[in-house]
Amino acid sequence: MGRTLVVVGLVVAAVGAVMMLGLPLGRLPGDIVVSRGRGTFYFPIVTSLVVSVVVTLLLSLFRR
Repeated sequence: MGRTLVVVGLVVAAVGAVMMLGLPLGRLPGDIVVSRGRGTFYFPIVTSLVVSVVVTLLLSLFRR
């Protein structure tokens, strides 16, 4: 359990560092944004796919 918490913490810190460097995580091409009147609907589908692939790769590396 402790190792998992450390890994999750490192991943969160790495994502934060990358976002501070200027990677537009959350505003990738392919994300759906619909603005009408006062409301805005935002669905980050491509961002979700990228995060899913990265997490899957990291977990597969740590399970070996």
